[in-house]
Amino acid sequence: MPPLKFCANLSWLFTDLPEFTQRIYAAASAGFQAVEAAWLYDSDLQELQRAKNATGVEVVLINTPLGDAKAGDLGLGAVPGREEDFRKGLDLAMQYAKALDCRRIHLMAGRVPVGADRATIAVEMEDTFVQNLKHAADVLSNEGITGLIEPINTRITDPRYFLDSPHQAAAILQKVGHPNIKLQMDVFHWQIMDRNLTQNIQKYFPLIGHIQIAQVPSRNEPDSAGELNFPYIFSLLEEMGYQGYIGCEYKPLGSTNEGLGWVKDYLKRNK
Repeated sequence: MPPLKFCANLSWLFTDLPEFTQRIYAAASAGFQAVEAAWLYDSDLQELQRAKNATGVEVVLINTPLGDAKAGDLGLGAVPGREEDFRKGLDLAMQYAKALDCRRIHLMAGRVPVGADRATIAVEMEDTFVQNLKHAADVLSNEGITGLIEPINTRITDPRYFLDSPHQAAAILQKVGHPNIKLQMDVFHWQIMDRNLTQNIQKYFPLIGHIQIAQVPSRNEPDSAGELNFPYIFSLLEEMGYQGYIGCEYKPLGSTNEGLGWVKDYLKRNK
């Protein structure tokens, strides 16, 4: 079976370098053949293209814009009344994705509005998300790009985030009904919210379009101390035939390069 493929998340790794272009070069020097990032929109697109082309790395994932970060936005996909802003953000993400030949965009759901009761507004937010995802599916399919939705835990990371479990995400994907909208599995969030990782991976494997990893609860390297047995998880993913990239979305305990011992063999096998 082919070895698992890992990509460097440039929003979390090599952050001693201020520019994303510098991080692209650093990731390539460390042996990564692919990178991902959350929000590249403050970076010059032509500079990003030059760094990508010079290193030969693949850009595998970006996120839709936050929205109004100063107002507390963390994506807009499920936020009622912000549909037009979501579409404008999707257009910007498409511009960057097409220029960087990126085939995946994380369509961020966003937060429950301040002052709103989650249970009271849940149906309206889900309806908004489904409609926005259907729109995104049509836009993305024309360019051969996959849209992803990612549950983010509400116990530690973001108590107000709307999409917080794989079960909720799977139900929404069923309502959307488009094959190019898939599930982004971050095992850090899944473990915190639901734990039952093996059965959840097996159950939702057909829906998964991208994976991200970090140890729990520290969100450090996979081989750091914590709850998760990553050699077992990697073996399970290999046995199930996972062919996509696995994003390294964690906080290095020291320098990024010092903490890459766990992935070096995989990077060598993928050359």
